[in-house]
Parts: sequence; structure tokens; C-alpha cells
Amino acid sequence: MRLLLMGLSVFLFFGVNAQSKLYSKAIISTTTNVIAPEDEEIQNMQNNSEGGRGFNFRNMMDGETKFVTYLKDNMVKTNMKSETAKGSIYRDNDKKLTSTIFEMMGNKMGFYVTDDEQVEMQKRRDSMMAERRKKDTTQKQAPQVDRSKFTTEIAYTNESKKIAGYDCKKAYLVTTRILGVKDSSIFWYTPAIKFNNLFSTGGFSNMPGMMGNMAPTLNGLEMLDGFVMRYEMNMRRGRRMEVEVTKIELDKDITEKEFELPKDVEMKPMKEMQNMFGGRGGGGVFMRGGRD
Repeated sequence: MRLLLMGLSVFLFFGVNAQSKLYSKAIISTTTNVIAPEDEEIQNMQNNSEGGRGFNFRNMMDGETKFVTYLKDNMVKTNMKSETAKGSIYRDNDKKLTSTIFEMMGNKMGFYVTDDEQVEMQKRRDSMMAERRKKDTTQKQAPQVDRSKFTTEIAYTNESKKIAGYDCKKAYLVTTRILGVKDSSIFWYTPAIKFNNLFSTGGFSNMPGMMGNMAPTLNGLEMLDGFVMRYEMNMRRGRRMEVEVTKIELDKDITEKEFELPKDVEMKPMKEMQNMFGGRGGGGVFMRGGRD
């Protein structure tokens, strides 16, 4: 009986700990869909600065965007492509450095930023928005947002389904903001796998300085014992974002060359991009096309 119990304990120990296997190399394909409100007026989709003609950068990520993420140890590269733009995001977790290259309308631009610089950029955005609220007497002044006081928790459910060949479970990511306001995002995760320094793919929150405050982030995923395969969340201006993993390759060889920056693009500090687009609190103007 004692041997039987010992054997059962060993089985349970290895069974539980074998549920999530950690990988440091993978190629992950993801699809992101940004869905605009059905009743949005057509003039809001155009560039009013030219008499209603042209394209509004605020809407450039509407529709479908394909992502392919390459992970090898502490290096991550994500290629993205939509109908209006394509680019790559290079992440060096050892150096805490993110480099972003975009190609739009025949032009290529490259920018880099450290984690510390991203924090400072966010502080400047918050400060500038606070100053604007003070000067705008036509609007009720809202308190300045202190993101450090946000709290996040995960609410698990019993629902399950298969995504890209993996058995997944449904859960909610609940963020409590100022004054007790709660936001919730639905996500599906697989407990079978985890990746080194990578909790989810797709979406736009990993594009430093490019989306401003338009793209919400999934904070707290490090608490999850598994990898996110799908999530749904609300964005600004009535939009909704749906992100889903379509394929995971664990056996493909990935060379170091995959993470080398292209030599035909001049890389500039992210702060120079801020200056190019008016210095309105960071590179968010690049994607947002001005204030909402």
C-alpha cells in the first residue's frame, strides 16, 4: 500500500508539472481583427484635413492584420502585414531594447527605444494630457491616471475549446482602475505550453510608442500558467479587437540572422519620431493621426 501511494504521488507530481512545458524557440502565427462600429459615419474614416479626401491614420489598423512571431531564447521578432502597412518589431530582452520598422506608402522608417525610455514617454504623454485638460475649460477635468495603482486578477471558468490544435480554457482578465472601475477582457489559454519571455502574440500593445493610448494592454498575463491563444478586448472610439493564434511551430530551426536589423533602413531614436509628428506626447500621433 505504501509503495502504491508513493507511486501515485510521483505520478500526480509529474502529471501536474508536465501540464505546462516551457519552450525557448517557436514560430507563432496570429491574426488580429479590429472591428469598427457599424454605425460609424463615413466622414470619420477620411482625412478631413484635405477636404474629406485621403486616409485617416487613426483607422489604418482597422480590419485584419497578420502576425508571425519568431522566438529564440531572449530574442523575439514579429512580422506584421495588413492592407495598408507592414513592418517588423525586434525585441532584445537582454538589452531591454525594442526596434520597430514600418513600411507604408513606399516609405520605410525605423526607430528604437529602451524600456526606461518607454516609461518616460508614457509619463510625458500623461503630463501633456493633464495640461490639455487644465487649459480646456469646456470639458470636465478628470483626475490624472496613475497606472501604478491599477490591480489585475484572473477569473477562471470551466469553459474549454480547441484552438490551433491545442486544448484551451476560458478566463477573464479583470483590471481595477481608479475609483474602482473594472475592465474585463476575455481570453483563452492553453496550459500545455509556455514560452520564455512571451505571454501572448498579435495585437498592438507590443508596438512601443506607435499606438499611443489607443491600444489597450493585457497586464497580468505573467500570472497565468499557460500561453494565451485568443483574446477579445474593447478599444477606443468604439472599436473591438479580436486576436487568435492560428499556428504554432515548435520544431523549426531559427537562425541568429532572423533577428538582424535590415541594413537598408536608418534606425533613429523613438524621440525623433515624436519630433517628426509634432511632439504630441509620443509616437502615438503616428498611428492615431491626432487627438480623438
